[in-house]
Amino acid sequence: MCRAREVLVPTGPLYRVTGTAVSISCNVSGYEGPDQQDFEWFLYRPEAPEAALGIISTRDTRFSYAVFGPRVAAGEVQVQRLQGDAVVLKIARLQAQDAGIYECYTPSTDARYLGSYSGKVELRVLPDMLQVSAAPPGPRGRQAPTSPPRLTVHEGQELVLGCLARTNTEKHTHLAVSFGRAVPEAPVGRATLQEVVGLRSNLAVEAGAPYAERLAAGELRLGKEGADRYRMVVGGAQAGDAGTYHCTAAEWIQDPDGSWAQIAEKRAVLAHVDVQTLSSQLAVTVGPGERRIGPGEPLELLCNVSGALPPPGRHAAYSVGWEMAPAGAPGPGRLVAQLDTEGVGSLGPGYEGRHIAMEKVASRTYRLRLEAARPGDAGTYRCLAKAYVRGSGTRLREAASARSRPLPVHVREEGVALEAVAWLAGGTVYRGETASLLCNISVRGGPPGLRLAASWWVERLEEGELSSGPAQLVGGVGQDGVAELGVRPGGGPVSVELVGPRSHRLRLHSLGPEDEGVYHCAPSAWVQHADYSWYQAGSARSGPVTVYPYTHALDTLFVPLLVGTGVALVTGATILATITCCFMKRLRKR
Repeated sequence: MCRAREVLVPTGPLYRVTGTAVSISCNVSGYEGPDQQDFEWFLYRPEAPEAALGIISTRDTRFSYAVFGPRVAAGEVQVQRLQGDAVVLKIARLQAQDAGIYECYTPSTDARYLGSYSGKVELRVLPDMLQVSAAPPGPRGRQAPTSPPRLTVHEGQELVLGCLARTNTEKHTHLAVSFGRAVPEAPVGRATLQEVVGLRSNLAVEAGAPYAERLAAGELRLGKEGADRYRMVVGGAQAGDAGTYHCTAAEWIQDPDGSWAQIAEKRAVLAHVDVQTLSSQLAVTVGPGERRIGPGEPLELLCNVSGALPPPGRHAAYSVGWEMAPAGAPGPGRLVAQLDTEGVGSLGPGYEGRHIAMEKVASRTYRLRLEAARPGDAGTYRCLAKAYVRGSGTRLREAASARSRPLPVHVREEGVALEAVAWLAGGTVYRGETASLLCNISVRGGPPGLRLAASWWVERLEEGELSSGPAQLVGGVGQDGVAELGVRPGGGPVSVELVGPRSHRLRLHSLGPEDEGVYHCAPSAWVQHADYSWYQAGSARSGPVTVYPYTHALDTLFVPLLVGTGVALVTGATILATITCCFMKRLRKR
Protein backbone atom coordinates (compact mmCIF):
# COMPACT_ATOMS: atom_id res chain seq x y z
CA MET A 1 0.00 0.00 0.00
CA CYS A 2 1.44 3.41 -1.03
CA ARG A 3 1.62 6.19 1.52
CA ALA A 4 1.60 9.85 0.48
CA ARG A 5 3.19 12.65 2.48
CA GLU A 6 0.64 15.23 3.73
CA VAL A 7 1.31 18.54 5.48
CA LEU A 8 -1.55 20.08 7.46
CA VAL A 9 -1.90 23.70 8.63
CA PRO A 10 -5.00 25.51 9.96
CA THR A 11 -7.76 26.45 7.58
CA GLY A 12 -7.55 30.16 6.70
CA PRO A 13 -7.84 32.96 6.59
CA LEU A 14 -6.79 33.68 10.18
CA TYR A 15 -7.46 37.14 11.60
CA ARG A 16 -5.17 38.51 14.26
CA VAL A 17 -4.41 41.97 15.71
CA THR A 18 -1.21 43.98 15.63
CA GLY A 19 0.84 43.81 18.78
CA THR A 20 -0.59 40.46 19.84
CA ALA A 21 0.78 36.94 19.55
CA VAL A 22 -0.12 34.30 16.98
CA SER A 23 0.56 30.56 16.85
CA ILE A 24 0.28 28.57 13.61
CA SER A 25 0.53 24.80 13.87
CA CYS A 26 1.93 22.42 11.26
CA ASN A 27 2.22 18.64 11.23
CA VAL A 28 3.21 16.07 8.63
CA SER A 29 1.93 12.51 8.09
CA GLY A 30 2.37 9.66 5.60
CA TYR A 31 6.14 10.19 5.40
CA GLU A 32 9.04 7.75 5.14
CA GLY A 33 12.32 8.04 6.93
CA PRO A 34 13.13 9.10 10.51
CA ASP A 35 10.42 9.92 13.03
CA GLN A 36 11.79 13.41 13.50
CA GLN A 37 11.02 15.54 10.50
CA ASP A 38 12.29 19.02 9.72
CA PHE A 39 10.20 22.10 8.95
CA GLU A 40 10.81 25.37 7.15
CA TRP A 41 8.51 28.40 7.27
CA PHE A 42 8.09 30.98 4.47
CA LEU A 43 6.03 34.16 4.09
CA TYR A 44 4.49 35.46 0.84
CA ARG A 45 3.50 39.09 1.29
CA PRO A 46 0.52 40.52 -0.62
CA GLU A 47 2.71 43.07 -2.43
CA ALA A 48 5.07 40.31 -3.67
CA PRO A 49 3.01 37.09 -3.78
CA GLU A 50 5.70 35.20 -5.69
CA ALA A 51 8.61 35.99 -3.38
CA ALA A 52 9.13 33.50 -0.58
CA LEU A 53 10.72 35.06 2.51
CA GLY A 54 12.41 32.52 4.75
CA ILE A 55 11.26 32.92 8.34
CA ILE A 56 12.76 30.09 10.40
CA SER A 57 13.84 26.46 10.06
CA THR A 58 14.29 23.55 12.41
CA ARG A 59 17.52 22.39 10.68
CA ASP A 60 19.29 25.60 9.66
CA THR A 61 19.96 28.38 12.15
CA ARG A 62 20.97 30.73 9.27
CA PHE A 63 17.78 30.10 7.33
CA SER A 64 16.02 33.38 8.27
CA TYR A 65 15.95 36.27 5.79
CA ALA A 66 17.30 39.62 6.95
CA VAL A 67 13.82 40.97 7.63
CA PHE A 68 13.22 38.20 10.20
CA GLY A 69 16.77 37.60 11.46
CA PRO A 70 16.78 40.07 14.38
CA ARG A 71 13.31 38.97 15.51
CA VAL A 72 14.36 35.31 15.46
CA ALA A 73 17.56 36.11 17.35
CA ALA A 74 15.54 38.01 19.99
CA GLY A 75 13.11 35.09 20.42
CA GLU A 76 10.17 37.12 19.15
CA VAL A 77 9.78 34.65 16.30
CA GLN A 78 10.42 31.00 17.03
CA VAL A 79 9.45 27.50 16.03
CA GLN A 80 8.53 25.08 18.80
CA ARG A 81 8.57 21.34 18.22
CA LEU A 82 5.54 19.59 19.72
CA GLN A 83 6.68 16.12 18.63
CA GLY A 84 8.80 14.60 15.88
CA ASP A 85 6.32 15.39 13.13
CA ALA A 86 4.54 18.46 14.55
CA VAL A 87 5.65 22.04 15.24
CA VAL A 88 4.11 25.44 15.87
CA LEU A 89 5.29 28.82 14.58
CA LYS A 90 5.03 31.55 17.21
CA ILE A 91 5.22 35.29 16.60
CA ALA A 92 5.12 37.27 19.84
CA ARG A 93 4.18 40.74 18.57
CA LEU A 94 2.51 40.91 15.21
CA GLN A 95 3.32 43.74 12.83
CA ALA A 96 1.24 44.96 9.93
CA GLN A 97 3.86 43.62 7.46
CA ASP A 98 3.43 40.13 8.92
CA ALA A 99 0.22 39.72 6.94
CA GLY A 100 0.38 37.29 4.03
CA ILE A 101 0.48 33.62 3.08
CA TYR A 102 2.44 31.39 5.44
CA GLU A 103 3.88 28.18 4.05
CA CYS A 104 5.06 25.25 6.14
CA TYR A 105 7.48 23.15 4.05
CA THR A 106 8.87 19.72 5.01
CA PRO A 107 12.09 18.58 3.23
CA SER A 108 11.67 15.10 1.74
CA THR A 109 12.90 11.97 3.49
CA ASP A 110 10.89 9.67 1.21
CA ALA A 111 12.21 7.16 -1.34
CA ARG A 112 9.77 8.55 -3.91
CA TYR A 113 8.19 11.96 -4.30
CA LEU A 114 4.54 11.36 -3.42
CA GLY A 115 1.92 13.66 -1.89
CA SER A 116 2.26 17.25 -0.68
CA TYR A 117 5.34 18.62 1.00
CA SER A 118 3.95 21.95 2.20
CA GLY A 119 0.78 23.59 3.46
CA LYS A 120 -0.30 27.21 3.21
CA VAL A 121 -2.55 29.40 5.34
CA GLU A 122 -3.39 33.09 5.02
CA LEU A 123 -2.88 35.44 8.00
CA ARG A 124 -4.56 38.84 7.97
CA VAL A 125 -3.34 41.41 10.50
CA LEU A 126 -5.98 43.84 11.77
CA PRO A 127 -5.37 47.15 13.52
CA ASP A 128 -5.86 47.19 17.30
CA MET A 129 -9.27 48.75 17.90
CA LEU A 130 -9.90 47.48 21.45
CA GLN A 131 -10.42 50.15 24.14
CA VAL A 132 -10.74 49.63 27.90
CA SER A 133 -11.16 52.24 30.65
CA ALA A 134 -12.89 52.90 33.97
CA ALA A 135 -16.53 53.83 33.43
CA PRO A 136 -17.42 57.42 34.33
CA PRO A 137 -18.57 58.48 36.82
CA GLY A 138 -16.12 56.79 39.16
CA PRO A 139 -16.99 53.90 41.50
CA ARG A 140 -19.59 54.48 44.19
CA GLY A 141 -18.28 55.37 47.61
CA ARG A 142 -16.01 57.98 49.16
CA GLN A 143 -13.46 58.69 46.44
CA ALA A 144 -10.23 60.61 46.73
CA PRO A 145 -9.14 62.81 43.75
CA THR A 146 -6.30 60.57 42.59
CA SER A 147 -5.64 58.65 39.39
CA PRO A 148 -6.38 55.83 39.57
CA PRO A 149 -8.94 56.79 42.21
CA ARG A 150 -8.76 55.57 45.79
CA LEU A 151 -12.13 54.32 46.97
CA THR A 152 -13.15 53.68 50.59
CA VAL A 153 -16.19 51.54 51.39
CA HIS A 154 -17.55 50.41 54.73
CA GLU A 155 -17.71 46.74 55.58
CA GLY A 156 -21.13 45.49 54.56
CA GLN A 157 -21.70 48.12 51.88
CA GLU A 158 -21.86 47.40 48.17
CA LEU A 159 -18.68 47.83 46.17
CA VAL A 160 -19.67 48.99 42.67
CA LEU A 161 -17.13 49.28 39.85
CA GLY A 162 -17.75 50.11 36.21
CA CYS A 163 -15.73 49.39 33.08
CA LEU A 164 -16.00 50.61 29.48
CA ALA A 165 -14.90 48.09 26.84
CA ARG A 166 -15.46 48.50 23.11
CA THR A 167 -13.93 47.53 19.77
CA ASN A 168 -14.33 48.77 16.20
CA THR A 169 -12.73 45.76 14.55
CA GLU A 170 -14.18 45.33 11.06
CA LYS A 171 -14.65 41.61 11.51
CA HIS A 172 -17.28 40.04 13.78
CA THR A 173 -15.73 39.49 17.21
CA HIS A 174 -16.91 38.88 20.77
CA LEU A 175 -15.68 40.61 23.91
CA ALA A 176 -15.01 38.88 27.22
CA VAL A 177 -14.78 41.25 30.18
CA SER A 178 -13.29 40.28 33.52
CA PHE A 179 -12.90 42.13 36.82
CA GLY A 180 -9.87 41.21 38.89
CA ARG A 181 -8.23 42.20 42.16
CA ALA A 182 -4.61 42.42 43.24
CA VAL A 183 -3.79 42.55 46.95
CA PRO A 184 -2.87 46.02 48.26
CA GLU A 185 0.63 47.19 47.38
CA ALA A 186 1.30 44.10 45.22
CA PRO A 187 2.71 44.61 41.71
CA VAL A 188 0.07 44.01 39.07
CA GLY A 189 0.53 41.09 36.74
CA ARG A 190 -1.04 37.81 35.74
CA ALA A 191 0.61 36.12 38.73
CA THR A 192 -0.85 38.58 41.26
CA LEU A 193 -4.22 39.36 39.65
CA GLN A 194 -7.05 37.27 41.09
CA GLU A 195 -10.18 37.13 38.95
CA VAL A 196 -13.32 38.18 40.80
CA VAL A 197 -15.94 37.67 38.09
CA GLY A 198 -16.01 37.66 34.31
CA LEU A 199 -18.38 37.69 31.36
CA ARG A 200 -17.13 35.10 28.88
CA SER A 201 -17.28 35.39 25.09
CA ASN A 202 -20.31 33.06 25.13
CA LEU A 203 -22.04 35.48 27.59
CA ALA A 204 -21.68 33.09 30.54
CA VAL A 205 -20.90 34.75 33.91
CA GLU A 206 -18.26 32.93 35.94
CA ALA A 207 -16.42 33.80 39.17
CA GLY A 208 -12.90 33.14 40.33
CA ALA A 209 -12.54 30.29 42.79
CA PRO A 210 -12.58 32.41 45.99
CA TYR A 211 -15.75 34.21 44.84
CA ALA A 212 -17.80 31.28 43.52
CA GLU A 213 -19.95 30.97 46.65
CA ARG A 214 -20.72 34.68 46.71
CA LEU A 215 -21.78 34.57 43.06
CA ALA A 216 -24.06 31.60 43.74
CA ALA A 217 -25.56 33.39 46.77
CA GLY A 218 -26.29 36.54 44.79
CA GLU A 219 -23.78 38.68 46.69
CA LEU A 220 -21.68 39.10 43.54
CA ARG A 221 -23.19 40.34 40.28
CA LEU A 222 -21.93 41.32 36.84
CA GLY A 223 -24.05 42.89 34.14
CA LYS A 224 -23.81 44.77 30.86
CA GLU A 225 -25.42 48.18 30.58
CA GLY A 226 -25.80 49.52 27.08
CA ALA A 227 -23.39 48.71 24.28
CA ASP A 228 -20.07 49.01 26.07
CA ARG A 229 -20.56 49.49 29.82
CA TYR A 230 -20.00 46.65 32.30
CA ARG A 231 -20.88 46.88 35.99
CA MET A 232 -19.65 44.69 38.86
CA VAL A 233 -21.41 44.76 42.24
CA VAL A 234 -19.83 43.09 45.28
CA GLY A 235 -22.46 43.00 48.03
CA GLY A 236 -21.49 42.96 51.69
CA ALA A 237 -17.90 44.14 51.31
CA GLN A 238 -15.43 42.27 53.51
CA ALA A 239 -11.95 43.08 54.76
CA GLY A 240 -10.48 40.68 52.18
CA ASP A 241 -12.03 42.69 49.34
CA ALA A 242 -9.44 45.47 49.72
CA GLY A 243 -6.97 45.81 46.87
CA THR A 244 -6.40 47.23 43.40
CA TYR A 245 -9.17 46.40 40.95
CA HIS A 246 -8.68 46.02 37.21
CA CYS A 247 -10.88 45.46 34.21
CA THR A 248 -9.57 43.15 31.52
CA ALA A 249 -11.21 42.97 28.09
CA ALA A 250 -10.32 40.18 25.66
CA GLU A 251 -11.40 40.16 22.01
CA TRP A 252 -12.23 36.78 20.47
CA ILE A 253 -12.79 35.73 16.89
CA GLN A 254 -14.00 32.46 15.40
CA ASP A 255 -11.57 30.80 13.03
CA PRO A 256 -12.79 28.94 9.93
CA ASP A 257 -12.43 25.59 11.70
CA GLY A 258 -15.04 26.72 14.28
CA SER A 259 -12.64 27.27 17.17
CA TRP A 260 -12.38 30.57 19.01
CA ALA A 261 -9.09 32.44 19.29
CA GLN A 262 -8.21 35.43 21.43
CA ILE A 263 -6.87 38.18 19.21
CA ALA A 264 -6.50 41.07 21.67
CA GLU A 265 -6.44 41.82 25.37
CA LYS A 266 -6.20 45.07 27.33
CA ARG A 267 -6.41 45.96 31.01
CA ALA A 268 -7.30 49.17 32.86
CA VAL A 269 -6.92 50.05 36.52
CA LEU A 270 -10.32 50.94 38.02
CA ALA A 271 -9.57 51.88 41.62
CA HIS A 272 -7.55 51.23 44.73
CA VAL A 273 -10.18 50.01 47.21
CA ASP A 274 -9.91 50.26 50.99
CA VAL A 275 -12.46 48.45 53.16
CA GLN A 276 -13.13 50.15 56.48
CA THR A 277 -13.97 47.27 58.83
CA LEU A 278 -16.59 47.72 61.49
CA SER A 279 -14.38 46.14 64.14
CA SER A 280 -11.83 48.95 63.68
CA GLN A 281 -14.48 51.66 63.97
CA LEU A 282 -17.09 50.50 66.47
CA ALA A 283 -16.81 52.25 69.83
CA VAL A 284 -19.19 52.45 72.79
CA THR A 285 -19.30 55.09 75.54
CA VAL A 286 -21.66 55.35 78.52
CA GLY A 287 -22.85 58.06 80.90
CA PRO A 288 -23.54 60.02 82.96
CA GLY A 289 -20.95 58.48 85.26
CA GLU A 290 -21.04 56.65 88.58
CA ARG A 291 -24.56 56.78 90.04
CA ARG A 292 -25.76 56.74 93.66
CA ILE A 293 -29.52 56.57 94.12
CA GLY A 294 -32.07 55.50 96.70
CA PRO A 295 -34.48 52.60 96.37
CA GLY A 296 -37.57 53.44 94.36
CA GLU A 297 -35.83 56.24 92.44
CA PRO A 298 -35.57 56.03 88.63
CA LEU A 299 -32.26 54.96 87.10
CA GLU A 300 -31.30 56.28 83.64
CA LEU A 301 -28.16 55.29 81.75
CA LEU A 302 -27.10 56.50 78.27
CA CYS A 303 -25.11 54.55 75.68
CA ASN A 304 -23.54 56.19 72.62
CA VAL A 305 -22.37 54.10 69.64
CA SER A 306 -19.71 55.96 67.68
CA GLY A 307 -17.17 55.55 64.87
CA ALA A 308 -17.13 56.03 61.10
CA LEU A 309 -20.01 53.61 60.71
CA PRO A 310 -22.47 53.20 57.85
CA PRO A 311 -26.02 54.20 58.71
CA PRO A 312 -28.31 51.31 59.61
CA GLY A 313 -30.47 50.09 56.78
CA ARG A 314 -29.97 47.93 53.75
CA HIS A 315 -26.34 46.95 54.30
CA ALA A 316 -25.74 47.29 58.05
CA ALA A 317 -27.72 46.78 61.25
CA TYR A 318 -26.98 47.24 64.94
CA SER A 319 -28.19 45.84 68.26
CA VAL A 320 -27.58 47.51 71.61
CA GLY A 321 -28.06 46.09 75.08
CA TRP A 322 -27.16 46.64 78.72
CA GLU A 323 -25.53 44.08 80.99
CA MET A 324 -25.19 44.16 84.77
CA ALA A 325 -22.87 42.29 87.11
CA PRO A 326 -23.16 42.56 90.90
CA ALA A 327 -20.30 44.46 92.51
CA GLY A 328 -17.19 42.31 92.59
CA ALA A 329 -18.61 39.64 90.29
CA PRO A 330 -16.42 38.63 87.33
CA GLY A 331 -17.46 38.95 83.69
CA PRO A 332 -19.91 41.26 81.97
CA GLY A 333 -22.90 39.92 83.87
CA ARG A 334 -26.45 39.20 82.78
CA LEU A 335 -28.59 40.95 80.20
CA VAL A 336 -30.93 43.65 81.51
CA ALA A 337 -32.55 44.85 78.27
CA GLN A 338 -31.72 45.22 74.59
CA LEU A 339 -32.93 46.51 71.24
CA ASP A 340 -32.40 44.02 68.40
CA THR A 341 -31.52 44.86 64.79
CA GLU A 342 -35.19 45.50 64.04
CA GLY A 343 -35.55 47.93 66.96
CA VAL A 344 -37.61 45.49 69.02
CA GLY A 345 -36.92 45.66 72.75
CA SER A 346 -36.73 42.75 75.19
CA LEU A 347 -35.86 42.21 78.85
CA GLY A 348 -33.31 39.79 80.20
CA PRO A 349 -34.10 36.84 82.49
CA GLY A 350 -35.24 37.96 85.93
CA TYR A 351 -36.41 41.37 84.76
CA GLU A 352 -39.77 40.31 83.38
CA GLY A 353 -42.70 42.21 84.84
CA ARG A 354 -40.64 45.25 85.84
CA HIS A 355 -41.07 48.72 84.39
CA ILE A 356 -37.89 48.91 82.33
CA ALA A 357 -37.56 50.83 79.06
CA MET A 358 -34.85 50.51 76.39
CA GLU A 359 -35.16 53.08 73.64
CA LYS A 360 -33.26 54.96 70.96
CA VAL A 361 -33.24 58.68 71.74
CA ALA A 362 -30.90 59.90 68.97
CA SER A 363 -29.29 58.54 65.82
CA ARG A 364 -26.70 56.61 67.82
CA THR A 365 -27.72 57.19 71.43
CA TYR A 366 -29.66 54.63 73.46
CA ARG A 367 -31.23 54.98 76.92
CA LEU A 368 -31.93 52.41 79.61
CA ARG A 369 -34.47 53.46 82.24
CA LEU A 370 -35.51 51.55 85.35
CA GLU A 371 -38.56 53.28 86.77
CA ALA A 372 -37.90 52.13 90.34
CA ALA A 373 -34.46 50.92 91.28
CA ARG A 374 -33.97 48.23 93.90
CA PRO A 375 -30.96 47.41 96.05
CA GLY A 376 -30.51 44.31 93.89
CA ASP A 377 -29.97 46.60 90.89
CA ALA A 378 -26.68 47.81 92.33
CA GLY A 379 -23.63 46.64 90.38
CA THR A 380 -21.50 47.34 87.34
CA TYR A 381 -23.30 48.17 84.09
CA ARG A 382 -21.86 47.86 80.58
CA CYS A 383 -23.36 48.70 77.21
CA LEU A 384 -22.84 46.08 74.49
CA ALA A 385 -23.18 47.05 70.82
CA LYS A 386 -23.05 44.58 67.94
CA ALA A 387 -22.74 45.44 64.26
CA TYR A 388 -24.10 43.18 61.55
CA VAL A 389 -23.71 43.24 57.78
CA ARG A 390 -26.28 41.89 55.41
CA GLY A 391 -25.43 39.25 52.83
CA SER A 392 -27.74 37.82 50.23
CA GLY A 393 -31.42 38.26 50.97
CA THR A 394 -32.00 39.11 54.62
CA ARG A 395 -29.17 37.07 56.11
CA LEU A 396 -27.19 38.99 58.73
CA ARG A 397 -23.61 38.26 59.71
CA GLU A 398 -22.11 39.62 62.92
CA ALA A 399 -19.11 41.69 61.93
CA ALA A 400 -18.07 43.42 65.16
CA SER A 401 -18.96 43.92 68.80
CA ALA A 402 -17.78 46.34 71.49
CA ARG A 403 -18.42 46.80 75.21
CA SER A 404 -18.25 50.04 77.10
CA ARG A 405 -16.17 50.70 80.18
CA PRO A 406 -17.86 49.60 83.44
CA LEU A 407 -20.30 52.07 84.95
CA PRO A 408 -20.83 51.60 88.74
CA VAL A 409 -24.35 52.02 90.10
CA HIS A 410 -25.04 52.13 93.85
CA VAL A 411 -28.56 51.70 95.28
CA ARG A 412 -28.97 52.45 98.97
CA GLU A 413 -30.19 49.53 101.08
CA GLU A 414 -33.54 49.83 102.91
CA GLY A 415 -32.01 48.75 106.25
CA VAL A 416 -34.76 46.28 107.09
CA ALA A 417 -33.96 43.71 109.83
CA LEU A 418 -36.38 40.84 110.43
CA GLU A 419 -36.55 38.24 113.18
CA ALA A 420 -39.02 35.36 113.52
CA VAL A 421 -39.95 33.10 116.43
CA ALA A 422 -42.12 30.02 115.77
CA TRP A 423 -43.59 27.41 118.11
CA LEU A 424 -46.20 24.67 118.32
CA ALA A 425 -49.20 25.75 120.35
CA GLY A 426 -49.85 23.34 123.22
CA GLY A 427 -46.50 21.63 122.83
CA THR A 428 -47.96 18.16 122.20
CA VAL A 429 -50.38 17.10 119.51
CA TYR A 430 -52.02 13.72 118.85
CA ARG A 431 -53.14 12.01 115.71
CA GLY A 432 -56.44 13.24 114.41
CA GLU A 433 -56.13 16.59 116.18
CA THR A 434 -55.30 20.02 114.69
CA ALA A 435 -51.70 21.22 114.97
CA SER A 436 -51.41 25.01 115.33
CA LEU A 437 -48.04 26.58 114.58
CA LEU A 438 -47.54 30.27 115.40
CA CYS A 439 -44.96 32.69 114.05
CA ASN A 440 -44.26 36.13 115.58
CA ILE A 441 -42.28 38.61 113.45
CA SER A 442 -40.29 41.61 114.67
CA VAL A 443 -39.15 44.39 112.28
CA ARG A 444 -36.47 47.06 112.64
CA GLY A 445 -35.99 49.84 110.09
CA GLY A 446 -37.54 50.10 106.68
CA PRO A 447 -39.58 52.75 104.87
CA PRO A 448 -43.20 53.62 105.65
CA GLY A 449 -45.70 51.27 104.08
CA LEU A 450 -43.50 48.21 104.55
CA ARG A 451 -45.53 45.01 104.26
CA LEU A 452 -44.82 41.58 105.62
CA ALA A 453 -45.35 38.15 104.16
CA ALA A 454 -44.74 34.79 105.78
CA SER A 455 -44.53 31.25 104.47
CA TRP A 456 -44.33 27.89 106.23
CA TRP A 457 -41.95 25.15 105.14
CA VAL A 458 -41.39 21.54 106.20
CA GLU A 459 -38.45 19.17 106.06
CA ARG A 460 -39.34 15.48 106.36
CA LEU A 461 -37.79 13.07 108.84
CA GLU A 462 -36.33 9.76 107.75
CA GLU A 463 -35.41 7.38 110.58
CA GLY A 464 -35.20 10.29 112.99
CA GLU A 465 -32.93 12.37 110.72
CA LEU A 466 -33.72 15.23 108.32
CA SER A 467 -33.97 14.14 104.71
CA SER A 468 -31.49 15.46 102.16
CA GLY A 469 -34.24 16.84 99.91
CA PRO A 470 -35.23 20.53 99.80
CA ALA A 471 -37.85 21.97 102.15
CA GLN A 472 -41.44 21.94 100.84
CA LEU A 473 -43.82 24.87 100.94
CA VAL A 474 -46.86 24.12 103.10
CA GLY A 475 -48.60 27.50 102.88
CA GLY A 476 -48.24 31.20 103.45
CA VAL A 477 -49.72 34.68 103.20
CA GLY A 478 -48.23 37.17 100.73
CA GLN A 479 -47.62 40.88 101.23
CA ASP A 480 -50.96 41.55 99.53
CA GLY A 481 -52.81 39.36 102.08
CA VAL A 482 -53.50 36.57 99.58
CA ALA A 483 -53.01 33.05 100.90
CA GLU A 484 -50.87 30.56 99.01
CA LEU A 485 -51.17 26.85 99.76
CA GLY A 486 -48.46 24.38 99.03
CA VAL A 487 -48.33 20.62 99.53
CA ARG A 488 -49.00 19.18 103.00
CA PRO A 489 -47.07 15.97 103.70
CA GLY A 490 -50.17 14.17 105.00
CA GLY A 491 -52.37 15.48 102.22
CA GLY A 492 -55.04 16.84 104.60
CA PRO A 493 -56.54 20.34 104.81
CA VAL A 494 -54.33 23.34 105.63
CA SER A 495 -55.26 26.85 106.73
CA VAL A 496 -52.97 29.88 106.92
CA GLU A 497 -54.03 33.17 108.47
CA LEU A 498 -52.88 36.43 109.90
CA VAL A 499 -53.84 36.46 113.57
CA GLY A 500 -52.15 39.75 114.43
CA PRO A 501 -50.31 42.62 112.69
CA ARG A 502 -47.10 40.60 112.85
CA SER A 503 -48.31 37.15 113.81
CA HIS A 504 -49.09 34.30 111.41
CA ARG A 505 -50.62 30.91 112.10
CA LEU A 506 -50.49 27.58 110.25
CA ARG A 507 -53.03 24.91 111.11
CA LEU A 508 -52.76 21.26 110.03
CA HIS A 509 -56.17 19.65 110.44
CA SER A 510 -56.65 15.92 111.19
CA LEU A 511 -52.99 15.35 111.87
CA GLY A 512 -51.57 12.07 110.58
CA PRO A 513 -48.25 10.22 110.87
CA GLU A 514 -47.21 11.52 107.40
CA ASP A 515 -47.23 15.07 108.78
CA GLU A 516 -44.28 14.36 111.02
CA GLY A 517 -41.35 16.72 110.26
CA VAL A 518 -39.44 19.87 111.11
CA TYR A 519 -41.30 23.06 110.25
CA HIS A 520 -40.09 26.65 110.08
CA CYS A 521 -41.53 30.09 109.33
CA ALA A 522 -39.91 32.34 106.68
CA PRO A 523 -41.04 35.99 106.85
CA SER A 524 -40.11 38.58 104.20
CA ALA A 525 -40.43 42.36 103.98
CA TRP A 526 -41.73 43.98 100.80
CA VAL A 527 -41.72 47.54 99.50
CA GLN A 528 -44.00 48.88 96.77
CA HIS A 529 -42.71 51.70 94.55
CA ALA A 530 -44.55 54.38 92.63
CA ASP A 531 -44.71 52.16 89.56
CA TYR A 532 -46.64 49.60 91.67
CA SER A 533 -43.85 47.06 91.45
CA TRP A 534 -42.84 45.10 94.56
CA TYR A 535 -39.39 44.12 95.66
CA GLN A 536 -38.18 42.13 98.61
CA ALA A 537 -36.33 44.35 101.08
CA GLY A 538 -35.47 41.70 103.69
CA SER A 539 -36.04 38.13 104.82
CA ALA A 540 -35.52 35.88 107.84
CA ARG A 541 -36.05 32.31 109.03
CA SER A 542 -37.34 31.07 112.34
CA GLY A 543 -35.90 28.24 114.35
CA PRO A 544 -37.12 24.67 113.74
CA VAL A 545 -40.40 23.39 115.16
CA THR A 546 -40.78 19.60 115.37
CA VAL A 547 -44.24 18.20 114.79
CA TYR A 548 -44.73 14.61 116.00
CA PRO A 549 -48.28 13.19 115.93
CA TYR A 550 -48.59 11.07 119.10
CA THR A 551 -51.00 8.14 119.42
CA HIS A 552 -53.62 8.14 122.25
CA ALA A 553 -52.80 5.37 124.76
CA LEU A 554 -56.45 4.26 125.18
CA ASP A 555 -56.78 3.79 121.43
CA THR A 556 -54.31 0.93 121.62
CA LEU A 557 -56.54 -1.02 124.07
CA PHE A 558 -59.37 -1.57 121.57
CA VAL A 559 -57.23 -3.42 119.07
CA PRO A 560 -56.72 -6.70 121.02
CA LEU A 561 -60.38 -7.01 122.27
CA LEU A 562 -60.94 -9.38 119.35
CA VAL A 563 -58.85 -12.04 121.10
CA GLY A 564 -60.18 -11.69 124.62
CA THR A 565 -60.43 -9.24 127.48
CA GLY A 566 -57.64 -10.71 129.58
CA VAL A 567 -55.22 -10.83 126.75
CA ALA A 568 -56.26 -7.27 125.83
CA LEU A 569 -55.42 -5.97 129.27
CA VAL A 570 -51.99 -7.55 129.20
CA THR A 571 -51.34 -6.50 125.64
CA GLY A 572 -52.65 -2.95 126.24
CA ALA A 573 -50.46 -2.57 129.29
CA THR A 574 -47.45 -3.70 127.29
CA ILE A 575 -48.21 -1.27 124.46
CA LEU A 576 -48.79 1.54 126.94
CA ALA A 577 -45.41 0.89 128.54
CA THR A 578 -43.75 0.88 125.12
CA ILE A 579 -45.41 4.17 124.12
CA THR A 580 -44.44 5.74 127.42
CA CYS A 581 -40.83 4.64 126.88
CA CYS A 582 -40.77 6.04 123.36
CA PHE A 583 -42.39 9.27 124.55
CA MET A 584 -39.67 9.74 127.19
CA LYS A 585 -36.98 9.14 124.55
CA ARG A 586 -38.60 11.78 122.33
CA LEU A 587 -38.66 14.24 125.18
CA ARG A 588 -34.98 13.65 125.83
CA LYS A 589 -34.16 14.26 122.13
CA ARG A 590 -36.22 17.45 122.09
